[in-house]
Amino acid sequence: QVHLMESRGGFVQAGGSLRLSCTASGSIFGINDMGWYRQAPGEGRDLVATISSGGSTMYADSVKGRFTVSRDNDKNTVFLQMSSLKPEDTAVYFCYAHLRDDRSRWRDYWGQGTQVTVSS
Repeated sequence: QVHLMESRGGFVQAGGSLRLSCTASGSIFGINDMGWYRQAPGEGRDLVATISSGGSTMYADSVKGRFTVSRDNDKNTVFLQMSSLKPEDTAVYFCYAHLRDDRSRWRDYWGQGTQVTVSS
């Protein structure tokens, strides 16, 4: 079975930085995109950033210039470097990977979520 494990989030003051990581493990036969979503209280789960297997990235407008997504293909790990954090970045952050499992099916897999809180 495929498992995605995020690093622990944390509490940070506005303007600070935080780095998240997520590692996929299990019966994985290929990984396409990896990335991050987030969900604030009372809101839906929104795309934050994605990175393809070849390193192409895309970002939500709200985080452009502040967040950087990267990956280590050898370790099946995706990172999110968050800088210049704002209170509106407060959310549960979910890692995802679009991958092929041991049944040769491409699916989205999700981490359990990690809390990031940014204080004013």
